[in-house]
Amino acid sequence: MQLTNQVALVTGGARGIGKEIAALLAKEGADLALFDVNAQVLEQTAAELRALGRRAEGFVVDVTNASVVEEAVSKILDKLGKIDILVNNAGITHDGLLVRMEEAQWDRVLDINLKGAFLCTRAVAKAMLKARRGRIVSIASIVGLIGNPGQANYAASKAGLIGMTKAVAKELATRGITCNAIAPGFIKTEMTEKLPDEAKERLKAAIPMGTLGEPLDVAQAALFLVSEASRYITGHVLVVDGGMTSW
Repeated sequence: MQLTNQVALVTGGARGIGKEIAALLAKEGADLALFDVNAQVLEQTAAELRALGRRAEGFVVDVTNASVVEEAVSKILDKLGKIDILVNNAGITHDGLLVRMEEAQWDRVLDINLKGAFLCTRAVAKAMLKARRGRIVSIASIVGLIGNPGQANYAASKAGLIGMTKAVAKELATRGITCNAIAPGFIKTEMTEKLPDEAKERLKAAIPMGTLGEPLDVAQAALFLVSEASRYITGHVLVVDGGMTSW
């Protein structure tokens, strides 16, 4: 129970990797606040977390809307008293080759993946600065490090998230707040499960460990970065990819 008496906010926390992170933090003693746009799934996940004996509140939040984000953070502080941990996990893909990519595709991915993380970090940092303590973890991607054909928008958003992480780490370090990023490789999610078997095998062949990662692999990395075990680590990008980007 490394996180007893702490409050964590996980964006995009109703399903997938975000849900896995929220569940692990809850099992380690944290109370949870979740942001998501799917009200029904959000409440189901919050109920599952409460069944673990934790307080859990779900908020229907569009992370690209500054006033909605600020209002939701204010409600969390009223209901749960504080925010010790922020995990910026909300994100989407909208793939397409650069020459065919519509401006709306670019804007939507950058708005959710990068602007959303900025708005949530800015809102939560105010409370953390007053408390002189906090942990911020943003879920980036190896695509932000090495690029990927057909994902110029996604790669730009995740590379930007990594750059923001490093800048914010330097801004907040003197107040006892750490800010790090996780760059997952190919993880078993709803998206990868829909791939044809042949595509899955090609992915596995590109990974030295020979298999896709599990959401729990990302959650365990997040747990490390929000725990006291990482108190002297900030501005770091932790790659969780089975060796795919090793060089």
